[in-house]
Amino acid sequence: MAGDQHYDVVVIGTGAGGGTLAHRLAPTGKRILVLERGDYLPRERDNWDSTAVFVKGKYRAPEYWYDKDGNAFPPEVNYYVGGNTKFYGAALFRLRPEDFGELRHHGGVSPAWPIDYQDLEPYYTQAEQLYRVHGRHGEDPTAGPASADYPFPPVEHEPRIQQLSDDLEKHGLHPFHLPIGVNLIQDDQGRAVHGSACIRCDRVDGFPCLLGAKSDAQVICVDPALEHDNVTMVTRADVRRLETDPTGRSVTGVVAELGDGSTATFAADVVVVACGAVNSAVLLLRSANDKHPGGLANSSGTVGRHYMRHNNLALMAVSKEPNPTLFQKTLAVNDWYLGADDWDYPLGGIQMLGKSDAEQIHGEAPRWAGAVSPDMPFEVLAHHAVDFWLCGEDLPHPDNRVTLDADGGIHLALDEKNNTAGLKRLRHKLQGMLGQLGMHPHHLLSHSIYLHKGMPIGATAHQAGTVRFGTDPAASALDVNCRAHDVDNLYVVDTSFFPSIGAVNPSLTAIANALRVGDHIADRLR
Repeated sequence: MAGDQHYDVVVIGTGAGGGTLAHRLAPTGKRILVLERGDYLPRERDNWDSTAVFVKGKYRAPEYWYDKDGNAFPPEVNYYVGGNTKFYGAALFRLRPEDFGELRHHGGVSPAWPIDYQDLEPYYTQAEQLYRVHGRHGEDPTAGPASADYPFPPVEHEPRIQQLSDDLEKHGLHPFHLPIGVNLIQDDQGRAVHGSACIRCDRVDGFPCLLGAKSDAQVICVDPALEHDNVTMVTRADVRRLETDPTGRSVTGVVAELGDGSTATFAADVVVVACGAVNSAVLLLRSANDKHPGGLANSSGTVGRHYMRHNNLALMAVSKEPNPTLFQKTLAVNDWYLGADDWDYPLGGIQMLGKSDAEQIHGEAPRWAGAVSPDMPFEVLAHHAVDFWLCGEDLPHPDNRVTLDADGGIHLALDEKNNTAGLKRLRHKLQGMLGQLGMHPHHLLSHSIYLHKGMPIGATAHQAGTVRFGTDPAASALDVNCRAHDVDNLYVVDTSFFPSIGAVNPSLTAIANALRVGDHIADRLR
């Protein structure tokens, strides 16, 4: 049994943070134990079925959290090896240099980070290499400098998306190839060659990849790490609490409920928490003891607070010409990321979503009643659909927070109107251009199936910020190396550490930071 020995490092969670960190530490030869709450995702046809994945939520965790009014909702979380990266869209953006400084929004101030863009830049480059990111630095005018180009050329646009890119350029905008992590080799027409793992299918966004061709944390990091004899993984290990020594300064036990119903305690010199922003906060709060009455690593009172998850809109436009695109997630526009000629505050970014199909549109039908021409059947609508994702920054308010009730239930308080003015303007910008982009100008439909079927609070895919890092122990839980101020051997390396979230997908920043913290822990272990 893995609990019979003492480890150098225990890593709790196998997503973008934990999986990447385990991969970074694997070559050190140190004894590493990885604990994963779930199991491997079953490989089955339903992986690529829209009704199973989106309409029925087959792979979502069968659990409920509660909003601030006590209403139960199913969160958008998946417990499998690889974490939520099994279902992410693999859009791997860097934060802008401005995102690391204090940034004034219409709704308030996005705080500065204790590190800057240049501190993370070498790790961004390493993360892009590791996760096989396809793209081209220099196309996005808002992006920071890069010390190396992406390891692979951009995923080529299919004809309808190339036309969209050309039309956006005619409007004076700067569309660019979306950076995406896939194991794709293209020919000179952009088609997948015979030896390519990725086949450029229409299941790229929100679906797990049956071919293992999406750069998720299981494929890229966990499986290769386990090839090292010094790395062990226990699946179906739900970590319930962390125990400390009598001084409270060191974690001495990681207590987990195992798949067979038994309980095991694991010990290590260094303990790394990477359960996702909500569940990492929950684990620390649940680990309260005499020395840490408000929760482990929580002398600042910040654990669970400053929850962020982006202000997102998934929207479907209707092209006048058919859109036979399969791999649609190849284009993005950030011209209004930091502001616009008619607005002094950041709006956010626009990127393509995976191509919607008739099953997804059937699932949306009740919401769209009367919004679409009745003489356009779902199949025809799907064939003309062009799908956009709009992402704006929400701000880290202390009252947006994770708490536990007396029975251990998870409560998530969220102000859903937090800093939404910029996103509304971004939607207006897109809506105003539809006619010039070859779309029906009056059809821009809310595509909530990509976010959450029920309450907006359930859209937790970009969760961040609940165990923030900083230089002041009174205002942050972690130091600059993501070590707890209060506990010498405890680190947190998922998106919990974010002091702000920017307006791009958070995964690459979590990956880059895990590489950075991995180097720090490796030095410590020497």
